Amino acid sequence: MFRYLLSFLLVLTLYLPAHARASDTVLIVLSGEGRDAGKTRPGYEFDELSQAWLIFKANGLSVEVASPQGGPVEADKYNPDELFNAALLADTDAMRRLADTRRIEDLHAGDYAAIYVVGGKGAMFDLPGHVPLQRLIADAWDNGAVVAAVCHGPAALVDVRLGDGSALVAGRHMTGFTNEEEALFGKKWAAEFPWLLEDALRARGALWSESPLMMPGLVVDGRLVTGQNPYSTPAVAEAIVRGLGRTPVARTLWRDEQSMALVERLRRGELDAATAALAQAPGQFHVELIGILGYYQAQAAGDDAAQLRPALQTMTLALPYMREPQLELAAAEAHLRLGEHAQARRLVLQVLEASPGLEQAETLLQRIDG
Repeated sequence: MFRYLLSFLLVLTLYLPAHARASDTVLIVLSGEGRDAGKTRPGYEFDELSQAWLIFKANGLSVEVASPQGGPVEADKYNPDELFNAALLADTDAMRRLADTRRIEDLHAGDYAAIYVVGGKGAMFDLPGHVPLQRLIADAWDNGAVVAAVCHGPAALVDVRLGDGSALVAGRHMTGFTNEEEALFGKKWAAEFPWLLEDALRARGALWSESPLMMPGLVVDGRLVTGQNPYSTPAVAEAIVRGLGRTPVARTLWRDEQSMALVERLRRGELDAATAALAQAPGQFHVELIGILGYYQAQAAGDDAAQLRPALQTMTLALPYMREPQLELAAAEAHLRLGEHAQARRLVLQVLEASPGLEQAETLLQRIDG
C-alpha cells in the first residue's frame, strides 16, 4: 500500500510542474525568413515581439520562442531606441532566446497555454506551409489553448486543420493585415506572396473585419485573438492575458499607443480635445507617426470625403510639430480635393516661403489657381 501511495505521489510531483508550466507559458512564433534587416529577405517585426513580450512578462507569464528552423532569427529594420525595443534589447535572457530559437517540430502543444504568432512580411513565406506549425497550432487549440496572431501573423492560421478535420478559421471572426494596407505598404514583396492574407482568410470562411487604414484593430472570438497591424500588438497581448484568466496589470502606454489613441479621439469627433492634449504634452506622443498616418490615410481615401476629412485632420494635428514640406503639400492636396481652395493655397504659399521654387509646390499652386 505504501509503495502504491509513494508511486502516486511521485507521478503527481512529476505532473504538477508540467501542468503549471503549461498554464502560464506563451509560445511566441517568429518567421526565420529574414536577411539583412529585411533588405534581401523580409523577416519579423521586432515591435510586435518586444511589446507583447514585455506585457507577457509584466503579467507573470513565461515566454518561449520558436521558429520553423530554430536557431537565430532576424527582424526587419526597427528603431532600437523606442522604449519597448530598448527594454527587450537590454534583457540578456530574451536576447539569448532570440539567438537560439527552438525548432517548432521539437515542441509539444501541451506545454503551452497560448501561442502568439508575430507578423512581418516574412511570416507570409515560411509559416503558412510549415506542417509542424500547423499541427502544433491545431493540437494547442484542441487542448484548449489561446491562439493569437497579429499583422501578417494570421498567415500561419490559414491552412490549420483541427482534429475533427475542420478549418480553424472557418466561421470565426478575425482580422489581419488588410488588402488596403498591403496595397500601400507591401509593394516590394507582395507579388511573391502565396496569396494576400485577407483574400486567403475570407476564402477559407473567416468572418473578416477591419479598422481604418493602419489604425489598431483587435478581434477576439473565444480563444482566437487576432490583430490587424503592428499598432494592434498591445491590445492583442493583453487579450491573451485575459484569455488566460488574468487581469492585465496597469501600465503606462507607450508613445505609439498614446498617439494612436489621440487619433482615435480625433476620429470620434474630439478634434479640439485631441489638439489640446497634444499641445499640452507633445513629448508624450510620436508626432511623426501621427503625420505619416494621416498622409497615407489621405492617399488611400482618394476623393471619398468621409475618409479624407479625418485623414486631413490627422495631418493638421501633426503639422505644428512636424514642419515637413511633403506633409504640408499633402494636406494642401487634401484641402483641394475637398473644395477648400483658400486653405490649400495658404499651405502651399507657406511651403514656397520656406522653399522658394519647389517644383511640386509650384505645380500644386497652379492647379489651385487654375
